[in-house]
Amino acid sequence: MAATGQRAKRQKKIVGSGLDFADYRTYTPGDDVKGLDWRVYSRTERLFLKLYEEEEDLHIYFLVDASASMHLGSPNKWNYARQVAAALAYIGLSNLDRVSIIPFSSRVQGRLPPGRGKAQIFKIFDFLDSVEPGQQTSLRDAFKTFVSQNKRRGLAVVISDFYDPAGIEEGLNALRYHRFEPMVIQLFDQRELDLAFHGEVQIVDCESAETRDITVTPALLAAYRQVFEAFCAELEGYCKSRQILYFRAPIQQSFDELILRVFRAGGFLK
Repeated sequence: MAATGQRAKRQKKIVGSGLDFADYRTYTPGDDVKGLDWRVYSRTERLFLKLYEEEEDLHIYFLVDASASMHLGSPNKWNYARQVAAALAYIGLSNLDRVSIIPFSSRVQGRLPPGRGKAQIFKIFDFLDSVEPGQQTSLRDAFKTFVSQNKRRGLAVVISDFYDPAGIEEGLNALRYHRFEPMVIQLFDQRELDLAFHGEVQIVDCESAETRDITVTPALLAAYRQVFEAFCAELEGYCKSRQILYFRAPIQQSFDELILRVFRAGGFLK
């Protein structure tokens, strides 16, 4: 989606008539003979099909993490994720793209089917308001369900805290294997890093509800931050090695600053 407001499109090569000639390919039995270029045949005695470029509407799928970890605290990552999804969705709708919203946790939690036109944004608001965050995260299971339910390929914008380290690569690989184009927006809460407590405490996993008694020391807090930074660096490295656009943002940052970063990086320039 371009900053000029031009409509975003994808181009594909098809056999037959079209707007712009693109290429040739060798004829194989079963192809439509109407696409044969007989002039080339008269020169080479080989059968070639003429390919043309056809412009398609861009489908944009917003995969928004609605697991329990996203709903922790106030303000929380879920509210921020909804704002980001709605803002980017509106840009897409303004460019006549087809936009769909898919919240997920350990599974796909419903779906707002693809729609186009600016009026669709009100359906998006209502749908996001109706989602109740909860359950654990399973990127693998949720994304495998998503690709099985959505055959039309497009841009898959994943907005999540990615608190499922074991399932990240398998989940994103499922999108790529099925020819979706992922874009990753990793959210985190700065308060989760700047922990102020110390001594004997009981911690509770916000998704599984498992508890553990620990002794918090400065060394433990430093190690915790190092593990978190390594986790983020690994996700970013995975994305960069596969040419997936990656953005990391604290929810304390104004969400419009994140939107501008996405825009400047060309995340919506198709």
